[in-house]
Amino acid sequence: MKHTDLSDPTPATPVTDHDSPPAGTHSARWLFLAVFALLALWGTAIAIWGIPGLYIPALATVPLIFLTLVYVSRG
Repeated sequence: MKHTDLSDPTPATPVTDHDSPPAGTHSARWLFLAVFALLALWGTAIAIWGIPGLYIPALATVPLIFLTLVYVSRG
């Protein structure tokens, strides 16, 4: 049986800072910012160069997607 000392000023529950953002919010914010920036650049390429601006960036990502699929399938 554990003895509880009631004169101990240490709180039983940890004190948290409720004003700080939850863990992982900072990295998620950077991820969304990066995705938004890439989509904005792609949209700008479409506005400037038309149809080639649409499909050339998509063709450039094919090797990356292919390697990602190989990596995922290997476990």
